[in-house]
Amino acid sequence: MRNTLKTFTLLAALTAIFVGIGYSMAGLNGMLIAFGLAVAMNLFSYWNSDKIVLKMYRAAPVDDTHPDPRVRAYASDVRDLAARAQMPLPKIYIIDQDQPNAFATGRNPENAAVAATRGLLEMLDRREIRGVMAHELAHVKNRDTLTMTVTATIAGAISTLANLAAFSGMSGDGERRGPGLLGLVVMILAPIAAALVQMAISRSREYEADRAGAEISGDPEALASALRKIEAYAHGVRNPDAEANPATSHMFIINPLHGEGMDNLFSTHPSTANRVAALRELMGRRTA
Repeated sequence: MRNTLKTFTLLAALTAIFVGIGYSMAGLNGMLIAFGLAVAMNLFSYWNSDKIVLKMYRAAPVDDTHPDPRVRAYASDVRDLAARAQMPLPKIYIIDQDQPNAFATGRNPENAAVAATRGLLEMLDRREIRGVMAHELAHVKNRDTLTMTVTATIAGAISTLANLAAFSGMSGDGERRGPGLLGLVVMILAPIAAALVQMAISRSREYEADRAGAEISGDPEALASALRKIEAYAHGVRNPDAEANPATSHMFIINPLHGEGMDNLFSTHPSTANRVAALRELMGRRTA
């Protein structure tokens, strides 16, 4: 119920931003058109946002019959962890990227997918990979993935429409037309507002998925070790697809954008040091 309300509130906020951009472009008619587009996009995103994101990253489905032993182990461990979590087995994907990272997607646990990059399988040991995938399964079990994938789709559309709003405010001879000042304000503020909506839901969700993932794997130290390694590599290895689609950055276990990592208002993820500290506190309680 809590996540359903969160998703509804998020979609309402993003829809309002989208409609505001429509008004800035063409007044009342633009607002009505934007509202219709937003409703259609929300419905489309509900059913298809996971497919959009997987296609965006050229993710390939795999299973435990794959010829690469690392991929077989990865798929086998996801199967085992899903059974431990008493949840349906999600579809399993691999992304051909050097950057170590992973994400989960899907509208519910019955229609979910998890994806890991080739870099993750190459740079982490099996125990650490299990810790990462348990974190992603926790997102699925907590029903975070609908919010994550729909947000990525609509936030990206908001940024695109905001750019169009800026250009629509100029006539062919370079003079402003329509609500020009409003259009300029929307162009600047709409992507920021969309990003803030993403951030509002991202950081607390990551702490919760760390905690629940540690319970699924039974090994908090493995996830803590994995987070430290991913943090060390991820910001030195670019992910071109994530850079081209920054609205999806909140979906990953570590921010995939180059140079990002501070725990501040404009970060979609908590700092890795804070996450590791929370996991160590959990380990302390387990051994007490």
